[in-house]
Amino acid sequence: MAPIRENRTQQEASTMLRPVIAGIDGSPESLAAAGWAAREAQRRGVALRLVHAWARPPALSAALPSTAGQRHWAQRILREAHDHLGALYPQLPVEEAQSEGPAPAVLLGASRDAGLLVLGSRGLSGSTGYLAGSAALHLTVRSTTPVVLVRAGEHADDAHLLNAEGRSSTATPYRDIVLGVDLAHPCDEAVEFAFASAWSRGAALRVLHGYRRPPISATGPGAADGTEVMAQHESALDALVQPWRRKYPQTTVTTAVRRGRAQSLLLHAASGAGLLVLGRGDGLGPGPRTWPVIHAAVHHARCPTAVVPHA
Repeated sequence: MAPIRENRTQQEASTMLRPVIAGIDGSPESLAAAGWAAREAQRRGVALRLVHAWARPPALSAALPSTAGQRHWAQRILREAHDHLGALYPQLPVEEAQSEGPAPAVLLGASRDAGLLVLGSRGLSGSTGYLAGSAALHLTVRSTTPVVLVRAGEHADDAHLLNAEGRSSTATPYRDIVLGVDLAHPCDEAVEFAFASAWSRGAALRVLHGYRRPPISATGPGAADGTEVMAQHESALDALVQPWRRKYPQTTVTTAVRRGRAQSLLLHAASGAGLLVLGRGDGLGPGPRTWPVIHAAVHHARCPTAVVPHA
């Protein structure tokens, strides 16, 4: 891992002052995402910006003006979300923005000056909102801003442990944050995001790396045995995490190396987590190793999932 740059603190401060953006389309997923985004904006001390994109019906000519009905519908969706969040979080500055155009393009443009983009995730709910499914996946793999996907039905107390009576409660500590790491292509930005998220919540952080069994050709004479391979991965993971432990000494951190499919390992680890964090490529989309993991998390993770691009 490269040393933490001295100017990173200044960059982080600039990022943390940027608003949190939530894409709104009226679906249950997008409303749950807006609630999650509001809570995150409060933790960061920044404004929440609700963004809605609407497209002209195909039958209309591009030369014709946009219809009043479309604008009214967009304003209604934004106003209802604004009023709902305003009642829950009265001290939070909430902004509204609407624009004509395809949702992915509008949100990609809006997120360029944001610290975080939060979207509804279709997951296993079967929603047909235009920000769910393929549109959300497109934004996740193309955005240069971290993206968090939130499933329908997500509430504030879901991020917390159950209380002594086995009930959901915001009075209990936060659930763990889970960070998935690919040691072959580590993403410092994802590690930083995970540590900062855990620190802001007072949550524990679990860092997980999964690896597959070496091919038969690599297990001949002179090759490292299974115990040695495991030790090598554990040493590399500890080395990756160590500088961040020093930067966030108050955060409880555990590391684990497991042999198996990364997708299965991470989904299992995140089953009781408050947030799953994954790194992504070089800003142009995920690579062949990270794509299956991101795809699995987007569609099957029960907790909110953050996908953080490598700068």
